[in-house]
Amino acid sequence: MQANTTCHISPTKLLPIPPRHDRIPAGRALAAAASHVPQAISISTLEGRSMGVSVVEVEEDRVAAFWDYQFLFVSQRSEAANPVVLRAVDGAVPPDFPSGTYYLIGPGLFADDHGSTVHPLDGHGYLRGFVFGGPAKGKEVGFMARYVKTEAQVEEHDPVSDTWRFTHRGPFSVLKGGRKVGNTKVMKNVANTSVVKWGGKLLCLWEGGDPYEIEPGSLNTVGKLEMIGGHGRPERGGVGDVWDVAASFLKPILYGVFKMPAKRMLSHYKVDARKDRLLTLSCNAEDMLLPRSNFTFYEFDSNFKLLQKKEFNIPDHLMIHDWAFTDTHYILFGNRIKLDVPGSISAVCGISPMISALSVDPSKSTSPIYLLPRSQNESQNGRDWRSAIEVPAQLWLLHFGNAFEAVDEEEGGTRKIRLQACVCSYEWFNFHKLFGYNWQSGKLDPSIMNVKQDGKALLPHLVQVSIDIDAEGDCRKCSVEPLNNWTRPTDFPVINPDFSGRKNKYIYGGTTSGSRPALPHFPFDSVVKLDLSDGSSSTWSTGNRRFIGEPIFIPKGTGEDDGYILVVEYAVSIQRCYLVILNPKRIGEANALVARLEVPKEFNFPLGFHGFWDVDS
Repeated sequence: MQANTTCHISPTKLLPIPPRHDRIPAGRALAAAASHVPQAISISTLEGRSMGVSVVEVEEDRVAAFWDYQFLFVSQRSEAANPVVLRAVDGAVPPDFPSGTYYLIGPGLFADDHGSTVHPLDGHGYLRGFVFGGPAKGKEVGFMARYVKTEAQVEEHDPVSDTWRFTHRGPFSVLKGGRKVGNTKVMKNVANTSVVKWGGKLLCLWEGGDPYEIEPGSLNTVGKLEMIGGHGRPERGGVGDVWDVAASFLKPILYGVFKMPAKRMLSHYKVDARKDRLLTLSCNAEDMLLPRSNFTFYEFDSNFKLLQKKEFNIPDHLMIHDWAFTDTHYILFGNRIKLDVPGSISAVCGISPMISALSVDPSKSTSPIYLLPRSQNESQNGRDWRSAIEVPAQLWLLHFGNAFEAVDEEEGGTRKIRLQACVCSYEWFNFHKLFGYNWQSGKLDPSIMNVKQDGKALLPHLVQVSIDIDAEGDCRKCSVEPLNNWTRPTDFPVINPDFSGRKNKYIYGGTTSGSRPALPHFPFDSVVKLDLSDGSSSTWSTGNRRFIGEPIFIPKGTGEDDGYILVVEYAVSIQRCYLVILNPKRIGEANALVARLEVPKEFNFPLGFHGFWDVDS
């Protein structure tokens, strides 16, 4: 099977590409390549000696690390419209691997043909599909890749000349080759963050609007799917009418001028496997600028019929990216934000990105958790959901791994809630510097993702939050601790999806081996498995100058670690991508690798965000 499109790899225009990237430059070439590298990307001679490397090796790694990081975000303009069979370079797809498709979404384009670059979060959605055939088709794996044809993508891409001109600013970017001042095209729905298949519909989601529906077999874009509708009647949280008045002034500007949707559907969804439901969450656009938050939860059955819709009005200025659920609660771990007035003026004028209007709010030393009633009984008989539980630490939540709760009758009906998540510090998190993107220069600086922690847990890491609530609804305990005392920078926590919402024994994530002197923390190069029952941890790592994205668990039996792990490996130094199959039972052992499948070089793609496994029925 062959692709029916012309292949065209477009090197990123974020930075000039040095010659002979397949090896580290030396002599004058090293000096020339180093001249492009920010001096912040370095380690001291003392640190280098402690890691057993020489001064020359330190400098070579500093240069190579900088360019390796750029190659993790190389634009890919080509599409594989027909499945391309992947070649196994290590091992083979095991006979018992389930038939199905692994979908991976992420940005595909970071630079246009007119001098503008965009933040990775503003890159157009590029959907990748890895199709595992059943016994009748053999164990071949076919690869497909298509751009999500959003309204912005159709406007910005000329398919005849295959050229791009960015016209939408996007929340995190400023255009240099396009209109800046007075440009009201801000909310660039790029459908690049997560993907799910539910009720026969394949959907690509973004953080600020309706998802786009995709045809599963061809990856053709069907169109935008309206899922969230208009405003409901919120359960009030004591927010004063003054903010309703403020909202009435903001709405005509945001909706009419900047064309923002009234409700923003968040990119993270949840699947309740036991109830066979898809859960989604939205918030109001104007709440990003007000000290209150409106959240609406939706529950759909397997036929996409809306079963429940509940709206909550919370008196706190929060930003939510991911969230959790249990049988009785929706759980919001609140990231506190505030309006930046000078940044707002600059953003509206087009001088800086729109996200400049917001900044983190470190005014409190604690982090709020809202336990919102999912069931009607919980609404009537549970604790007052308007009262946040304050975690005794200042934590910015990135991603949840799992959440579950149980009632302990031996402790008088105490409800024990456990949350497993990836968090970072307010001190490190910065809207303007995510992924190290500098909107002023249009360049990527990996040093921002590799800051020295000096004993502080600044970077993303895994924690468990424990909450105990007595029968009267009072919080008796709220504590936070590292999961299994695992302190290496780690993100993308995942579990066997069949155990979502109930107590789990294992959790997996992307982490770092710490072996790269100039990139000790990010990008990730390892998969970690934490055994929560005995507190142990084990890892599998890629080779030299190779990175990984989000791991995903593929169940194939009843045991919690009975299945496989899929993860994409990015061999940036040779510009290759590989789909890796791991045996979760053997992580930490020499034979954990089951197979490594090579994506053809002409379809080498940039770092993906989130994926979804769709098993053949």
